Amino acid sequence: MGFNWGFIVKFLPNYAAAVALTVKLAVLGVSLSAVVGAVCGLVLYFKVKVVRTIVRGYIELSRNTPLVIQLFFLYYGIPKLGLKLSGEACAIIGLAFLGGGYMAEAFRGGLESVSEAQLESGLSVGLNAWQMTRFVILPQALSVAAPALGANCVFLIKETSVVSVIAIQDVMSLTKELIGMYYNTYETLAILVLCYSLILIPVSLAFSLIERRLRHAEFGD
Repeated sequence: MGFNWGFIVKFLPNYAAAVALTVKLAVLGVSLSAVVGAVCGLVLYFKVKVVRTIVRGYIELSRNTPLVIQLFFLYYGIPKLGLKLSGEACAIIGLAFLGGGYMAEAFRGGLESVSEAQLESGLSVGLNAWQMTRFVILPQALSVAAPALGANCVFLIKETSVVSVIAIQDVMSLTKELIGMYYNTYETLAILVLCYSLILIPVSLAFSLIERRLRHAEFGD
């Protein structure tokens, strides 16, 4: 049996809508995870008492529980406590919760890479705490953390394939539905691979470019 191009053309609009939803979930989930990770990374770096212990517990919990369990808890468990969340909200919160732990470790690693000599140099020219963070610590930390942050973003985008377990019509959910209905396995899997490639390849290239720019700005070569 040949490749059914008519089937692909027929369901391209459905995949376009599913891709749009996947991108929306990925953008919001990754953005929130970056904010959570940055805050947690700074708490760990500056050794904020009590809060540091809480952050450590959160990181261990987020990194050592599968996303599917987190989604089940948000979608099926939270309503038992009287709080009903939509599938999209659960997906975004789940991605942010999972990704925040990984992002925090990436930020922490970048922050701790800044040498004592750099900090002493900043203090010697009269920089205050905010100026030290803004002009000395963060630029160098982001340069070091960029590869890990980029890898985490790609990882979280891939993890959007799990959100179909809570009845969200993303790319993976649509693929499984079409395979079950029409048995055009090769065609649907081909579109699935194409969709994720169109999402992930530009992201990977963008982070590679950002990483090079940051290193160029840091070392001036």
